[in-house]
Order: sequence, then C-alpha cells, then structure tokens
Amino acid sequence: MPPNIESSHQVPFREAVRVWLRIALLSFGGPAGQIAVMHRILVEEKKWIGERRFLHALNYCMMLPGPEAQQLAIYIGWLMHRTKGGLVAGSLFVLPGFIAILALSYLYAVLGNVGAVEGLFFGLKAAVLAVVLNAVVRIGKRALKNWIMLGIASAAFVAIFLFKVGFPLIILTAALLGYWGGKRGMTAFEVSGGHGSADESVLSDRDSILGEGLPAHANPNRQWSLRMSATLLLLWLTPVVLLLAMFGSENVFSQIALFFSKMAVVTFGGAYAVLGYITQEAVQNYGWLAPGEMLDGLGMAETTPGPLIQVVQFVGFMGAYREATGLDPLVAATLAALLTTWVTFVPCFLWIFLGAPYVERLRDNRALSSALSAITAAVVGVILNLAIWFGFHVIFAEVGEWRFMGARVLTPNLESLDVLSLLLAVGAMVAIFHFKVGMIKVLAGCAILGVLASLVVF
Repeated sequence: MPPNIESSHQVPFREAVRVWLRIALLSFGGPAGQIAVMHRILVEEKKWIGERRFLHALNYCMMLPGPEAQQLAIYIGWLMHRTKGGLVAGSLFVLPGFIAILALSYLYAVLGNVGAVEGLFFGLKAAVLAVVLNAVVRIGKRALKNWIMLGIASAAFVAIFLFKVGFPLIILTAALLGYWGGKRGMTAFEVSGGHGSADESVLSDRDSILGEGLPAHANPNRQWSLRMSATLLLLWLTPVVLLLAMFGSENVFSQIALFFSKMAVVTFGGAYAVLGYITQEAVQNYGWLAPGEMLDGLGMAETTPGPLIQVVQFVGFMGAYREATGLDPLVAATLAALLTTWVTFVPCFLWIFLGAPYVERLRDNRALSSALSAITAAVVGVILNLAIWFGFHVIFAEVGEWRFMGARVLTPNLESLDVLSLLLAVGAMVAIFHFKVGMIKVLAGCAILGVLASLVVF
C-alpha cells in the first residue's frame, strides 16, 4: 500500500532539519555535486521521495532563474513539510557557504597581501580555470546534440565574446527561439537537460515515504500562492527600495541591491553562465573588483559548500569594503555581504512557492522544454567566453583589447606570460580531464602548491 496523503508526517520535522543541514554541509562541487548529494540522501538513503518525482522537481527548477540545487531543496522541503519545510531547507542550503565565504573574505581583505595568502589564491586561480573548462565540456556534451544547438552555442559565444552583448538578451533570444521551435514541433530542440543523471536502480514514487499522490498542501491553492508570493516579494524588494530612497542610485549599497536583484531574475543556466556578465559589470562598470580578484572569489565559492553563485557575496563584500563612506570598511563589507546574499536568494523561495503547486501542468509542455534546451545550448557559449576570459587573466599579467568593426577582442601581452600559472593550470587540466581527479582534490592540490610557491616567489 502506498503511503497516504499525509505521509510527510512520517518524517519528523526535527529529523528533516538535521538531514537538510547534513546535505548543506556536503554540498560541494557546484550543482552537479549538490544534486547528486541530494539524490543519494533523499532518494537512495532516506527514501523520502521517488526517482520520478525527484527528476520532475529538478526539471522544473532547471527552468527557473537562480541556483537550481537550492531551489530543488526548497521544492522537496515544501513537499515534505509544507511552507516551513521549504523555508528551512532553502535557508540551510545557503547558510554554511555564507559563513565560510564571509570568513574567507575577511582573511582576503585584511591579509590579502601576505605571501601565503597570495599563494593560496594564486593556486586556486589555476585550478578554477580547469574547473570552468570542465563545465564547458560537461554541459556541451549534454546540450549540443545537433547542428542547431551547436549553432545557438556558437552564436551566443560570438555575441558575448566579440560584441559584449548582455547575458540577459542572449538568454531571452535563445529561449524565444527554442519556444518557437517547440511550437513548430521541431525535434532538434527536444534535448533533455539536467546536471548529472540518476542511478539506474530507481526508487518508485509508490515505495517512497511521500508516496505517489499529492499531499493535501501541494494541490493548487491560489490564495496561499498569492499570499506567500506577496510576502516574499516585499521581503526581497523592500531593502532595495529603501536604499534607493535613502541614499540614491550612486551609493554602493544601492548599486549592490539593484544589480544583484536584477541578476536574481536572469541567472538561468547555473552560476557559470552568468559569471561572465557579473564579472563584466563588477570589474569594468562598477570597479568593485580587479579581474584577478573575481577569480579569487570563484575559488572561494568552489571550495566551500553551497551554491556556486554565492561568489556574489564576495563581490558585494569587496565593493563595499572599498567604496563605502562613513562606516568602518569591514562593517560596510559585512552589511554588503548580507545584502547581496539576501537579494540573490530570497527570490528563489518566491519562484518555488509561486509555481510549485502548478508545476504538474508544465510536465509535458513541449514548447517550454524546447526553450530550456535552447537556453542550455546558449549557456555553453557563455561559459566558453568565461573560460577564455579567465584563462587570459590567469596566465598573463597584462591583457589588452583590440577593436575592429564593432568587435572587441582580448589580446594578451605575450611577454607578460606567467609560466608558473600556466604550469599549474595545465596540471589541473590533466588531473581533471585525463586522470578524472575530483574537483575538491584538484583545488586543494593547487592551493597547496600555490602556498609552497609563495615561500619562494612572493
């Protein structure tokens, strides 16, 4: 007999909190690793939710802006224990990474010029380059199944690499193209997506604790959805409006609140896809960071638990540390880290609580699936741009720009080649691609080598 409609009560809420905290502490390695951890614990070990329902929830989260792993946690937490379950699961998923990156940001801001600290981040930069290239290959193999998808990826790369077209416009164009193709029944757009694949020995929905039926609270309830959505929208945007009203649009806190609120709406395709755009704005437009510092922040996010997009916390931290007036720099930086995290992750709860009760209506929608496939293809081109940008700034000390007929091409100064960085990056690539060494081991190894090199070089 399958569990009844109130089966979620078979999992005590306190036990659920412990499980979600365990998942959060183990969530290294970007969305692929995080989703794999959730699948292993929730489906295989705890048997809370069946394989089919887990993948259905993941497919829905893949269609949303923001970190799909955190949204998947919110979705399953809500299914199991109503609103409080979603709030706890989503909050705990972010908390360990927030604390870890905040501690590393303090270290970076105060001791960044110490040789050993410089060496640590020097080594991490080389490893991050290999990790980003691995993401290009991994997602490309899944998404670029035909010439149309390859063309979308190529067009996205050319648009952002040569002509600096904004990431939101690239994603919107790809989504519209995919939606149009799906409406016309074009099979080339029907490419399934997702970060990783499930184990073949599946747990059926019927045999899971949640069962195969919908819990009573999961049925569409317009009043609940509107009430929760209005509450979350106010929580998300009230700080933004207040900062703009009190300090104006030129204040660093106002800029951080507004910019990362926009990012929360357009971060389709995972963190790697939007990092190129964030870097472009944070480095070139706002001047919050130097190019190498963005790599340092990504190294922090790669080596701490939680969503990779948590790197934006470091961006906000450093921006306020340098630009805030009237406050102690570390106080300003801490407030900016909290603000950046708030406006980045609160919308994730909004998307789930607003749409989850209606998600069954989207399960077999061909046009929406095709739009997602086209977005994933475009994301490959955007990540390739990020990899090249990172590579130039890791391996060369000086990178210029050559302009020709509207195009802008990065041109590294060959005489500024950093041989040690090149050797570390090549070593990290060989370890990941040839020897299949895990990401955490590669990052740790490069960090140690960087510290050892600092004893001689820095």
